[in-house]
Amino acid sequence: MTEESVFEKNRLKFFPIMMYAVVMGMSGLTIMYQKAAHWLSFPHIIGNSLMYITTAIFFAISFVYIIKYFKYSEVIKKEFSHPIRVNFFAAISISMLMLAIIYKEHYPTISAAFWYPGAILHFYLTMHTIKFWINHNQELAHSNPAWFIPIVGNVLVPVAGVGFVNHGLLMYFFSVGIFFWVILFAILLNRIIFHHQLAVKFMPTLFILIAPPAVGFIAYFKMSGEIDMFSMVLFNLALFFTLLVAFMYKNFLKIKFFISWWAFVFPLAAMGIASMLMYHKTGDLLLLLLSYTMITVTTTVIAIVIYQTVIHMKKQEICVDE
Repeated sequence: MTEESVFEKNRLKFFPIMMYAVVMGMSGLTIMYQKAAHWLSFPHIIGNSLMYITTAIFFAISFVYIIKYFKYSEVIKKEFSHPIRVNFFAAISISMLMLAIIYKEHYPTISAAFWYPGAILHFYLTMHTIKFWINHNQELAHSNPAWFIPIVGNVLVPVAGVGFVNHGLLMYFFSVGIFFWVILFAILLNRIIFHHQLAVKFMPTLFILIAPPAVGFIAYFKMSGEIDMFSMVLFNLALFFTLLVAFMYKNFLKIKFFISWWAFVFPLAAMGIASMLMYHKTGDLLLLLLSYTMITVTTTVIAIVIYQTVIHMKKQEICVDE
């Protein structure tokens, strides 16, 4: 076996579960442009094109990870028992739920094909993750905003689930997500303020703080159909975290590229969608300005992240032993 073939084999071995963050980011961008076409008269071709690109990326990443499972099942089992990487497995189910949202309006059958297995898988991963936390003492240093993915990700289930199952079941997922958002946020804030700072590679995950209230706002509206006091609280908390990470921009300027950079994209897109929804329901021109700002910022950020991803793929610095 040549040195090159050994290297390629090892790259498959180190193909990270975090690659599904790419799907989450592209899905967020796709939904944002779909809603921009619906509410702000953007060209439909942008959202439609991104829909097919995002779907292809999901299946490509899934195909590679399935091959990895058959060739390196022990490696995946170790990842599934890792105190940090275990949280990223829920990115698989969240990717499926977001694809369900993408297809919901025009292709409800395809949407259902993603939503049902995605919701079931996310239910399992939520239970598994909490059981893992209970059965294994967690070090405070292991806590980071990626903890939101398997647990708080439950708030994403109702966004595409309306019409597929009854309201009570959707309310279950929403309740679990909102409850654990408050609990986990308190833990993370304690860690960030009173203990060691996040590792540099996890600094981009601070953007995940935007996602729970932004997605929670969208999910709550989908179930209730109105803008009330609670939905306003969720929206303004999402706005606060968006302004906070913008205020901290210097923290992110000199970060070395990691695949975790994709954590920048989905929360920004979620805030963009929430802003457009709020503008659509209230007609507030400041919200229109915020919507255009979020679309511009999200598009710029994802362009930078895609460029950096391609550059580091060419340098063969992705899928290596960490």
